[in-house]
Amino acid sequence: MSGAIDKQAVVERPGGSSSTGKAIARVAVAGLILGLGAAAFHWILPARPASQAAPSGDVAIPVVAGTASVRDLPIWLSGIGTVTPLNVVDVKVRVDGQLQNVAFAEGQQVAAGQMLAQIDPRPYQATLAQAEATRQRDQAQLANARQEVTRSGKLASAGAGTSQTFDAMKAQEAALQATIAADQAAIDAARLNLEFTRVVSPLAGRVGLRQIDPGSIVHASDSAGLVTVTQMAPISVLFSLPQDELAALMDVQHGSDLPVAVDSRDGSKHIADGRLVFINSSVDQSSGQIQLKAEFDNADRALWPGEFISARVLVRTDRAALVVPAQAVLTGETGLYVYLLKPDGTVAAQTVTGGPTVDGFTEIRSGIAAGQEVVLEGQSRLAPGSHVTVVPNPAEAKGPGA
Repeated sequence: MSGAIDKQAVVERPGGSSSTGKAIARVAVAGLILGLGAAAFHWILPARPASQAAPSGDVAIPVVAGTASVRDLPIWLSGIGTVTPLNVVDVKVRVDGQLQNVAFAEGQQVAAGQMLAQIDPRPYQATLAQAEATRQRDQAQLANARQEVTRSGKLASAGAGTSQTFDAMKAQEAALQATIAADQAAIDAARLNLEFTRVVSPLAGRVGLRQIDPGSIVHASDSAGLVTVTQMAPISVLFSLPQDELAALMDVQHGSDLPVAVDSRDGSKHIADGRLVFINSSVDQSSGQIQLKAEFDNADRALWPGEFISARVLVRTDRAALVVPAQAVLTGETGLYVYLLKPDGTVAAQTVTGGPTVDGFTEIRSGIAAGQEVVLEGQSRLAPGSHVTVVPNPAEAKGPGA
């Protein structure tokens, strides 16, 4: 009996050992699968960028800083305009005839009174000679008539002649005097027509394209002119401003000429300086703009007729204004604000009242004081209380030409 029991125990012991081994194998396989899954997950899922890492309060954000300063701030009103010459003349011939020669080159600068072309003068010279000859004939007749008046007067006084004859001689003398006056007028007209055969420039300026070729027959009634002369110096600029600026212009215009500066159309280059000479008497109702006119010496021919430009008129200068670089001023839900640098290396958002922006500087009317440092670059990463570190301004590092 005991032997049977021992045999059964011997038989069951190997079976229990086999079950334990299977369990261990299953655990090993499960661990291997979990390890492979974790490795695959780590391999497939990209690592989170450093920029998305949880922020740390100990990391200082690099910023560029500037200082609020005091300076005189000129206030300009700007508008788009066009360069317009003061005088443009379409030179036409004033007598008929053949155009003998042209005495200018296209694009040439000419003086007032300079000859531009010559019309055949011979017909007008002949007309002048004929008028002068007629006057000489009538002068001879007048001299004879005066002698007849003298003789008739003596005879009438002596009773040897009639008063009727004397009166007739006096009438003939008066008629001849009138004839000579008409002859003189004809001579003056002939001389004027002869003078018109020389076509001269009515003003100093630049000539354009020639419209008539030498050898052509021209007439005073022709609609086309010989050439156009455009005055280049001085020159004017017509530009427009919103009607809301009219009151400011009128307040400062009385008693002084307002300075006007002209820049290229994109504002990248300064061209010339002049003065305001005219404000239009009415506002354009279609655009709500008021037209202004400024005059410039233009001795260097920097302004060209028809050119589009940007014009600025100086209305006032704010003396000792508190300003900061324009990029420091931000717009928030409550208005304008700047980030102020605090002594502990943090920043604070400070609400300000802004004024005009001129040449990259914005006037601050309230909110900060002169000498306080404000953030110029890097504001997008800031929040009130952020720790910052000031880095050099890249524009200053590159120098004035940056």
